Formats: sequence, C-alpha cells, structure tokens
Amino acid sequence: MALWIIIGILVLLVLWIIAMYNGFVKARIKIDNSWSDINVFLKKRFDLIPNLVNTVKGYAAHESQTLEKVVQARNAAASVPPGDVEKVAQANQVLGGAVRGLLALAESYPDLKANQNFMQLQQALQDIEGDLGNSRRYYNATVRDYNTSIQQFPGVILANMSGFTKREFFELENATEAQNVEVKF
Repeated sequence: MALWIIIGILVLLVLWIIAMYNGFVKARIKIDNSWSDINVFLKKRFDLIPNLVNTVKGYAAHESQTLEKVVQARNAAASVPPGDVEKVAQANQVLGGAVRGLLALAESYPDLKANQNFMQLQQALQDIEGDLGNSRRYYNATVRDYNTSIQQFPGVILANMSGFTKREFFELENATEAQNVEVKF
C-alpha cells in the first residue's frame, strides 16, 4: 500500500514538472511571437517613411538636413539585428525623434498639410505608431509573465536546470518615445 502511495506521488510530481516545463516553453514562444509582431510594425514603419520623406521633399527641398536625419535614422534602425531588444529600442527612439522633426517641419508648409497624399501617409504613420505601442505593451507583458514564472520558487529550480533565462523588456530611455505620434493641423 505504501508503495502505491509513493508511486502515485512520484507520478504526480513528474506530471507537475512536465506541466511547469511546458508552461515555460509556451511563455517563451509567446515572447518570440510578440517580438515578431513588433518587427512587423517596425517594417511597416520603415517602408512608410521613405514615401513620407519623398512627399515632403517636393514641398521643402531646402529642408534637406531634417529629411536626411529621418532617412539616416530609418536606415540605422532597419539595420539593427532583430533579436537585440536593447539596440532595436535605442535605434527606434532615434527614429521616432527624427519622424517628429519631419512632422513638425510639415507645420511650416500649409500646402503640404493640405496635400492628400501627405495626409494619408501621416495617418498611416500614426496608425502604425499606435499598433507599435500596443505591440510593445503586449511584448513587455509576456516578458513580465515569463520572467516571473522562471524566477519564482519552485519554477526557478526547473528553469535553471532547463536553461530558461530571463528576457529583456522593450524599454525606451525617453518617455516621450512611448507616446503615439501626434498629428496637428
């Protein structure tokens, strides 16, 4: 009888360990998926910016320094390896500042602000920025849940034995970067 109790306890322990391990794997996959979503929105942003710059160029040819900063920041952000959370965040912080400069430049050109193509591109950029902000929040939530589960007892024991390591949050140094691009006319 005691042998059956011990076997039952061992079976339950093994099932519990398997469930915990699978939970870690599921959480890690959610993080990878949410990071992929961020990369999709960053790609959309990178693809949209040259169109926006070209539209502005027609109206503000003498503002080439602002336009060059946007293009350089976009190219720098696009060249960062996608798995490096910290570098992606830093590069996109610079890009966000350059885009804000571009949108501020548009304030000086009433004809540009009335241009239908510019307005559509600006709205698309604003939409992408909103989607990107939502994706960042979801990514950070999945990282928070994963990091919590691998650092709490008894999960920390299994996580250390199985090679599950802490993940980085997508953090911006400048709090204004977390805000959506504001479009004012």
